[in-house]
Amino acid sequence: QVLLAESGGGLVQAGGSLRLSCTASGSIFSDNVMGWYRQAPGKQRELVAQVTSGGSTKYADSVKGRFTISRDNAKNTVYLQMNSLKPEDTSVYYCNRYPSTNYWGQGTQVTVSS
Repeated sequence: QVLLAESGGGLVQAGGSLRLSCTASGSIFSDNVMGWYRQAPGKQRELVAQVTSGGSTKYADSVKGRFTISRDNAKNTVYLQMNSLKPEDTSVYYCNRYPSTNYWGQGTQVTVSS
């Protein structure tokens, strides 16, 4: 059983946009706060955005105003709309509950070229 499945990454030029999707198992999604995390090579994984089951959101300062997190509770899916992408956004992006579980999916690679 796949518990977390991220998709939507790719290669984009600086200033471009991408929309990431993540489908989670009910045991992880449920009524929990869901988050998007990212990990760049040689760096620790960081939380970039989170959304409650009611739709309230929080963002890391580095992405505030550029990224938008949302969720579809009927589909157990969380999204991350990323606009005005910068080279420093290059990372593997993961979704998980917040606080995270010990299980992580494969993530989706986002590469932003300058």
